[in-house]
Amino acid sequence: MMLHTATSCNTQLQLATMSSNIRIEKTCEVCGNKYIAKKTITRSCSLTCARLLYKRTKRDEKIEAAIRKEAVVKPFNPAISQKEFLTIDEACQLINASRWTIYRLIDKGQLKAGKVGRNTRIPRTAINELFKLTEV
Repeated sequence: MMLHTATSCNTQLQLATMSSNIRIEKTCEVCGNKYIAKKTITRSCSLTCARLLYKRTKRDEKIEAAIRKEAVVKPFNPAISQKEFLTIDEACQLINASRWTIYRLIDKGQLKAGKVGRNTRIPRTAINELFKLTEV
């Protein structure tokens, strides 16, 4: 009886330490070279390519997250149309432009803005003047 238990224990130990005999010919996603993969999930031929693939994957995830974040449209707040001074975000919602467009207009001098501490405020009259200039 004891001998049988020892044998089954050795068999379990052998199963745990056995390596896979799978060999699959694949093409590296980074450099395009053919290689022999020992696992089914391997996507690159070397450590260097694996690192490049990881960086590419993380960069793509960040880009997709940024696109999803931009796609979320904030609901229009009717109180914005009553304010005399607007923040950058409020000006974006009011004229349906991106933050970068607002900052570009400020840098070019086409849109007047002032700083209150660290916050940028845009007078309502400056936005109205901007559209008066574009109508002509």
